[in-house]
Amino acid sequence: MSRRTDGRAGPDAAKGLVAHDRARHLLPTERVKAFIDAVVAIAMTLLILPLMEGVIELGREGKTVLEYLDDDGDQIVSFLMSFVLIANFWLNHHRTFDRVGRTDPALLWLAVLWMLSIVWLPVPTAMLGAMPTDTVQKVVYIGSLLLTALIMLAIRVYLRRHRDLHDVPDADLRSGVIAESLVCVLFVVAGLVAVLVPAIGYFAMFLVVLVMPLHRLVNARVVRRERETTPPGR
Repeated sequence: MSRRTDGRAGPDAAKGLVAHDRARHLLPTERVKAFIDAVVAIAMTLLILPLMEGVIELGREGKTVLEYLDDDGDQIVSFLMSFVLIANFWLNHHRTFDRVGRTDPALLWLAVLWMLSIVWLPVPTAMLGAMPTDTVQKVVYIGSLLLTALIMLAIRVYLRRHRDLHDVPDADLRSGVIAESLVCVLFVVAGLVAVLVPAIGYFAMFLVVLVMPLHRLVNARVVRRERETTPPGR
């Protein structure tokens, strides 16, 4: 009898030790969230620097405001586009992490990678207005946006597999994974259209606005399928 008890206690004790060791490495997310917010704010601020340099240069040349708007119109458009996109990235990240109470090393490094992709975005944004538009430029810019979305998708998937870090309902996690997956797909499509149809160029980025209606359709279909496959009483 004692041997059976010990046999059952062994695996349970091992699981308890693993859980205890994991709990020791979990950290509160307050400082992480504050740090991420600061990094995003700095990245969004850096977007304006090329425009400020343009104002100074044209001012020295004695040009007017209308001439400035004409000369730097592309940079202004790229600034506004990237500002809105980074703001949207931050909003999605903020909503995801709002109910995350603890973080482990893996999630922390995913957050660091996400911040790296955000900090990089002012560089391809500056390229848009300062350099001639070519295929490489489009690939670098849209590819950078895709990278940010892919990292966010990885974060959502990781959170869905590690429920001890948060209290986010499974339905919300599933919905977030679907939404982020659609964003990634739309960035890929936008990149292909921008490269293959030069006349459209960066106007292909407007495809991203389709994410909301597509998300509603796909999420509703997934929910319906889950209800059909879930046995009664569960």
